Amino acid sequence: MKAFLINKYDKAVTMQLADVPEPLVNDTDILVDVHAAGLNLLDSKVKSGEFKLILPYKFPLIMGHDVAGVVTQVGKRVKKFKVGDEIYARPADGRIGTFAERIAIDENDVALKPKNISMVEAASLPLVALTAWQSLVELAHLKKGQSVFIQAGSGGVGTIAIQLAKHLGAKVATTAGVASFDALKKLGADVLIDYKTQDFETLLTNYDVVLNSQDTKTLEKSLTVVKPGGTVVSISGPPTGDLAVQKNAPWFVKIVMGLLSMGIRGKAKKRNIDYQFLFMRASGQQLTEIGKLVEAGIIKPVVDKVYPFGQANDALAYVESGRAKGKVVISLK
Repeated sequence: MKAFLINKYDKAVTMQLADVPEPLVNDTDILVDVHAAGLNLLDSKVKSGEFKLILPYKFPLIMGHDVAGVVTQVGKRVKKFKVGDEIYARPADGRIGTFAERIAIDENDVALKPKNISMVEAASLPLVALTAWQSLVELAHLKKGQSVFIQAGSGGVGTIAIQLAKHLGAKVATTAGVASFDALKKLGADVLIDYKTQDFETLLTNYDVVLNSQDTKTLEKSLTVVKPGGTVVSISGPPTGDLAVQKNAPWFVKIVMGLLSMGIRGKAKKRNIDYQFLFMRASGQQLTEIGKLVEAGIIKPVVDKVYPFGQANDALAYVESGRAKGKVVISLK
């Protein structure tokens, strides 16, 4: 089968389209005929080796973290799916590889595709929707009547997080370019801040939660807009030692990550703010819950561009440019 892969970590080198062996289907796996695959900044970070200490992948490595497709085979212990089911998933770390014609995924990481959206729309959701869910529901425990500041509202995570936060009953502030304001209002944003001309630090105060997706400087500024007892969840670092423990990383990686996050954790503690770093994990159960919200019209996928499979490198370059409004997807069908 055809797949896009890398043979070494290198930010500058593009993915190679190559013939690779068919996936091995374990007893609890389903084999998926890939119809569409979403792209994320995580793909670029994996390609450059940013996570090689905690995700020691072997080469050649098939790329890709988001998928929608049809089940063509099930392992002998699979109970949740059957041949012909339409599914969407974010395969677990260590088993990525959605930029391919087929992929085997553990059934626990898979959910039935929402019936009211296309394969392309479904492929845009898993990683960003799981990130939003794990940030706002699991870690921040966002509740009705609270306020949340979601950075980069027009990005892949932002567009879904805004919708989820509104569903949870929160007041939502976000940053974006003025050209995106109308679209973000329709998604549910209450307070819109032009990141080019305005400083959120001077406009926001006493927020319950911040979802940080930007650099360390922005993260530090975010602490000033959160009330004591509030929560800051960051998906862009610095990682804490908990991530190294979660990934069973070597002892020295745990120490390094602890040191990297020492400064921000100390500043958060002084302000009585809970700082959490999130490296999202696969969860078919959470995707099932998200799928219910999609089918109810509460969460709508936001797809910017769709590329044919053969143009996966162009699609990833567009994601890396930072210009995408919502998600970028490659289509195989």
